[in-house]
Amino acid sequence: MEELIAKRYVKALSLASKDIKGVAKVLNVLTEATSAEEIRLVLTSPIIKSEQKTEMILSALGTDADGTLVNFIKILGENGRLDLIPAIAKVLNSDLQKESNKYDGVLQSRKSLSEEELSRLEKTLKKYTGSTINIAQEKTDFDGLRVVVDDLGIEVNFSKQRVKEQLIDFITKSL
Repeated sequence: MEELIAKRYVKALSLASKDIKGVAKVLNVLTEATSAEEIRLVLTSPIIKSEQKTEMILSALGTDADGTLVNFIKILGENGRLDLIPAIAKVLNSDLQKESNKYDGVLQSRKSLSEEELSRLEKTLKKYTGSTINIAQEKTDFDGLRVVVDDLGIEVNFSKQRVKEQLIDFITKSL
């Protein structure tokens, strides 16, 4: 439900703003700020007036903030939707990625890959998806490799345990 509402706000913001990338950067910073438990409690509290919530967010923007963004925050505050800032930022980032055809992915494994191997993996993914994908490495306890690109709905998984199970299953069936 939040995402549907956020899409409407993003559409309106995209039509109104001339610097949508700059607005996206500011919304990403606001998303990080509002992820703190204290701030989230304030934004969702029925006791605190919406004007106070709006002023809190606007004071975080500073005095040199984009006029369109300031008006956007005021509209969110009037409608009691300031808690949607993270969802709006997520939808806006997704739209910008689709527009530029550049996506971010994560490679999860126990072992770090070299820059050359990452580069080859990115080129291979570009060949199959037609999109530029920047891969960041994340060390986990996963025994194998997992590449995840959420915005494209891609998850490639190579697990040693899974290969072992499939090999045993193949041998068993062939006997």
